[in-house]
Amino acid sequence: MSTPAGGAAPPHGVVDKLGITGGAVVQELGWDDDCDDELRQAIAERCGAELVDEDYDDVVDLVMLWWREGDGDLVDALVDALTPLADHGVIWLLTPKAGRDGHVEPSDVSEAAPTAGLQQTSSISAAADWNGARLVAPKAARGRR
Repeated sequence: MSTPAGGAAPPHGVVDKLGITGGAVVQELGWDDDCDDELRQAIAERCGAELVDEDYDDVVDLVMLWWREGDGDLVDALVDALTPLADHGVIWLLTPKAGRDGHVEPSDVSEAAPTAGLQQTSSISAAADWNGARLVAPKAARGRR
């Protein structure tokens, strides 16, 4: 498979990297008109269901948090994203790439994650305009939430 202009892998390849499986419940936070619809559709197809929003009141397997500079306090948003997350769930923090409106410095993510009780385990090019950072609760903390 070739990588399209813009440097992102095709959406289904990204969905593999996100670790999304059929039947997973994916909550989407921070959606706006600038979010990548191809990626969103590919995730929904893999799950076999639409993405749920912030009003969903059950446990989720994965949170997709679209975040831009100026959206508020990243630590607060990450703590809120942890609330519905299953014990082995993952938060994918999606931020605009360098040079795009709303770009978030990687240092902001690396400072906010541990403050929110998370650790970054990997990062990917999630879409043409978006990077993704995989955030998880450290194993020792998972049973205490």
